[in-house]
Amino acid sequence: MTTDRKIFGTDGVRGTANVEPVTAETALKLGRAAAHVFKTRLPQARGGGRHKIVIGKDTRLSGYMLENAIAAGVLSMGADVLLIGPLPTPGVAYITRSLRADAGIVLTASHNPYEDNGIKFFRHDGYKLDDSIEAEIEQLVFSGQIENIRPTAEQIGKAFRIDDALGRYVEFAKNSFPKGLTLDGLHIVVDVGNGAAYKSTPCVLRELGAKITVFNNTPDGTNINRRCGSMYPDVMCQAVRAVGADVGISHDGDADRVLLCDEHGQLVDGDEVLAITGLDWLGRGALLQNTLVATVMSNLGLDLTIRNAGGRVVRTQVGDRYVIEEMLANNYNVGGEQSGHIIFRDFTTTGDGIISALQVLRIMLEKDRPLSELRKVCVKFPQVVLNVKVRAKPDWSELPEVTTRIRQVEEKLGANGRVFVRYSGTEPKARILIEGPDQKQITEWAEDIAAVIKARIGA
Repeated sequence: MTTDRKIFGTDGVRGTANVEPVTAETALKLGRAAAHVFKTRLPQARGGGRHKIVIGKDTRLSGYMLENAIAAGVLSMGADVLLIGPLPTPGVAYITRSLRADAGIVLTASHNPYEDNGIKFFRHDGYKLDDSIEAEIEQLVFSGQIENIRPTAEQIGKAFRIDDALGRYVEFAKNSFPKGLTLDGLHIVVDVGNGAAYKSTPCVLRELGAKITVFNNTPDGTNINRRCGSMYPDVMCQAVRAVGADVGISHDGDADRVLLCDEHGQLVDGDEVLAITGLDWLGRGALLQNTLVATVMSNLGLDLTIRNAGGRVVRTQVGDRYVIEEMLANNYNVGGEQSGHIIFRDFTTTGDGIISALQVLRIMLEKDRPLSELRKVCVKFPQVVLNVKVRAKPDWSELPEVTTRIRQVEEKLGANGRVFVRYSGTEPKARILIEGPDQKQITEWAEDIAAVIKARIGA
């Protein structure tokens, strides 16, 4: 897997904070380049007057540094900055639309540890940038072509603090839930991972009437995703069992994804959420073209579930941006990833953890069935996913030992399973996925492939 990208991955720019490319210096350049690109593509500011760019962030310590740097870059190009502080990534997308801004920027490394940070961009309509716009921004960062564009005097931008962004987003999320329905009587465990949803998700659930028990909602800049949140769902599952809750909700650091657990403390992943909601939307005639969008990582059981109900699943490469691109290109309205990025285009423009959770809660209430029963609609194939830290990401054709081993496993599986090996777009890792009829056997094969990768390019 090779790429011409210098700093953009599958989900914006990401890496160790204060190490290139996630430095104050590069953030400033990205702010300048992004402001130039957005001003060029939208010569007339959407709200009239000067162009405006929203900047939000999660709860990482390095967010202060990057926020100031990227804001300085935007201001230096003659655009105004609207600072909204910590808010989930989907909240930044919504506020960008709500305030009629010309673009949005969120500073987050999602599920990564606090030492990392990243920069994601949204268009004026709240959708993530496509490859061509990212390439344009990247080219400007490295070419120096805009060094001579220096607005002066009154042409320099102004920065404004938006105080009601949280309230706006909470109301927006609540509006995805039926007006005549409440969460009265439901006890919900919430693990917000000390991340961007530490205020918003508990607020939404309380205002809809739920009784909630909240964990990991005291961010200090260094505890985001630390043994909590959707990267450690056992915290949620154990808590549900301990307090006797009806359901558990767990977010990653920027709350664009969600994992759930049922009343028995059993994990419900993104594929099961897609199956539950996909069948509901299909049954109500609300699933456009009877089609659900998933990635190549989703379990084959999801395809079977939707197909047996008269629908179909189309697949994209890994990354919620590619799911969204497929949905936009072919007018689909529900899609997502096994990791818990679920997109409901009827409500929002990107993965949104609380809106996804509300959809499942709605179905539980309308069907009067616990989550443990709803999840049974999807019978998943045995699957194993392993990660291997790597020091480089050469094209797989340069690693014949790896491709040979993959081919051997594929031959053994035949039509009864599949092997999928790829590099992470956000971390220095190779990911190995195998599905097949025997859990023990596919685990052994996955470990074998992992050992070959580690021997060649392991970190």
